[in-house]
Amino acid sequence: MLIPAIAVIFGLIVLVWSADKFVDGAVGVARFCGMSTLLIGMVIVGFGTSAPEMVVSALSAVQGNPELALGNAYGSNIANIALILGVTALISPILVQRSVLKKDLPLLIGVTLLSIGLLLDGSVSRMDGVIFLLVFFAVMGFNIYKEKRAAGEVVESAASEASSNSSEAPMSLGKSIGLLVLGMALLVASSRALVWGAVEIARSLGVSDLLIGLTIVAIGTSLPELASSIAAARKGEDDLAVGNIIGSNLFNTLMVVGIAATIAPMPSIEQDVLYRDMPLMGVLTLSLLVLGFRRKGDGRINRIAGAVLLMVYVLYLLSLVLKSTGNWPF
Repeated sequence: MLIPAIAVIFGLIVLVWSADKFVDGAVGVARFCGMSTLLIGMVIVGFGTSAPEMVVSALSAVQGNPELALGNAYGSNIANIALILGVTALISPILVQRSVLKKDLPLLIGVTLLSIGLLLDGSVSRMDGVIFLLVFFAVMGFNIYKEKRAAGEVVESAASEASSNSSEAPMSLGKSIGLLVLGMALLVASSRALVWGAVEIARSLGVSDLLIGLTIVAIGTSLPELASSIAAARKGEDDLAVGNIIGSNLFNTLMVVGIAATIAPMPSIEQDVLYRDMPLMGVLTLSLLVLGFRRKGDGRINRIAGAVLLMVYVLYLLSLVLKSTGNWPF
């Protein structure tokens, strides 16, 4: 019990510290390269924090359990929106730029609808997997191309901002990359240590493996996204927090499922995925557009919206637990 408790405490401390450094590094790289923090959040932060899901999904597919990848991807998407954005908005309301509402969120909604459409036949073929991967690379390529075209304006704007605020010395590229890599590595390692310790403590207290998997492990695998999003929001880097969620969900929906289906097609998927998880994922994705919508100017996900999102996730977990124990009335 002592070692798991130390792992939990140490993991939590390192998680908070590494998230802070990770965000500093990401912002530094973005400013140096003339790229927006939104794109850095989508590409580096979003995908970097989702790397564990990709590895787990690829390994499960190789070992003949590709359905685990499906549950992993969609479960993470639900947690990213309902849990992570919910908690982040409760701590610090999140500003959502109008460009995100007009371009990036509709893109995520379109990808979500694509995944629902391809899975309506109750299977995920190798061709479906290839389609997911092609769409993923097309989306990323388009975003990077679009960002490069606007790079001149961004660099000029960043230089102007730096000159008007000369008291804040810019971070060097080397230091930014170092903090980014170190922060990402420690985020993943500390979250794993925290999850391991929590699981060991729960088992010693007689908590079932099923309940541990649905709660501690599910939340634990989202800790990198949660920590980096909270750190970004507290530093006023709302684009990084939003980009983190958009990038992570795009990565999970297209890359994680695409890799798993390409390695091992899924001729039959569980009905709960079609009638419970995917509809909830779609509704939550649409809710971001609704919650952040404003007639004029940028939108904002306030604390009330954060509380609603968090409540939805708690009810979702409760439904999973009740159904697993046979007490679900429906």
